[in-house]
Amino acid sequence: MALKKTVLKNGLRIITYPMENTRALTLLVLFGAGTKYETKKINGISHFLEHIVFKGTKKRPNPTDIAKEIDKVGGIINAYTSKELMGFWTKVDSKHLELSCDIISDMIFNPLIKEKAIEKEKKTIIEEINMYFDMPQTYILELWEKLLYGDQPAGWMISGEKETLRQISREDVIKYSRNQFSAKNAVIVLAGNFSEKEAIFKLKKFFGKFKKNKTLLKKPVVEKQKTPQVLIQTKETDQTHLVLGVRAYNIFSQKRYPLAVLANLLGGNMSSRLFTEIREKRGMAYHVRAMAEAYTDSGYLITHAGLDNKRTVDAIKVIIKEYRKLKEKKVSKAELQKAKDNIKGHLYLGLETSEAWATYFGEQEILKGKIDTPEKQCQMIDKVSQNDILKVAKEIFRNDKLNLALIGPFKDKEKFQKLLKL
Repeated sequence: MALKKTVLKNGLRIITYPMENTRALTLLVLFGAGTKYETKKINGISHFLEHIVFKGTKKRPNPTDIAKEIDKVGGIINAYTSKELMGFWTKVDSKHLELSCDIISDMIFNPLIKEKAIEKEKKTIIEEINMYFDMPQTYILELWEKLLYGDQPAGWMISGEKETLRQISREDVIKYSRNQFSAKNAVIVLAGNFSEKEAIFKLKKFFGKFKKNKTLLKKPVVEKQKTPQVLIQTKETDQTHLVLGVRAYNIFSQKRYPLAVLANLLGGNMSSRLFTEIREKRGMAYHVRAMAEAYTDSGYLITHAGLDNKRTVDAIKVIIKEYRKLKEKKVSKAELQKAKDNIKGHLYLGLETSEAWATYFGEQEILKGKIDTPEKQCQMIDKVSQNDILKVAKEIFRNDKLNLALIGPFKDKEKFQKLLKL
């Protein structure tokens, strides 16, 4: 089955990926939207818009109408917002393609956005924010980006701050939706069991009416750092949650491939260096992992862990030591190959479902404007050499890129600042 990209006259991109041996079908509609498209005054509006379109349309005026129609056919409907994109998706039995198109297009083109619904949904999102504040394992990642990027869109919360959220008006939401719900700023992805010809016809019918509205553009990320930085949120927790990492590469950099391998051998699986040193040998943590993140104009590598409060300092020393090792000595051929094989296996295992394929293709198109197949990505991983790992490690593991965000029962920032030396 072949991946196909169709571009309509208005600039709308449609990506279709027929799949055999499945009854499922996923429709995903993506937009260039999110925190990086916002101003301080309307921070959180992307996430809010994602919520409010579920609260009724001209055709389905009650908030439960949308859910009921999907529930009737045993399907799933959901949405998500990140720093750089917003997505709406359904997963249904393949015979319900028209229903999926009808519901998602109705939400995008005909949301009611009622004043009463806006005020009610603000309360719901404030409770969502409160929930994240009470989940340090998740919230620490927000703090990390706040530390890294500061008071610019890349450093703001996706949900917005409570005070900002309360000030967002109906007019703000309508104006923002008009800007971002536009032809060239959207990608429609269909993956699963369908007839290509019929599917393209229906997608054009329901989504061809996107207008060529002028969209808001992202402001480039500004990165300034000379010395290691620390951000502590003092909280009486039973466990310290931290993110210790470095600035790295954006989504367009070829160095993201050796970076991915480096992150994997550091903490990508249960036999990785950090998992072995921190959990297996020392019993300091239950949860510890390393990962690389790449945006369109910035990126980073982090170690994310939940630690015994009394052994947090020792754990930081272990992480720093493992970072240092990677820039001082080549990884062995055997360890390098294991990391590569793990990444490739994980990639393919993660693409077992129609929604996984839709997300894989759609997010690349919306963020990069082009799609690399899994085979191409695996080829790039295979090319990574021992010298590539060493070179990248020497570039990123430096004091002027090193940062620590921490949630736990601590107040002494200096104590942690002294540990940050590469």
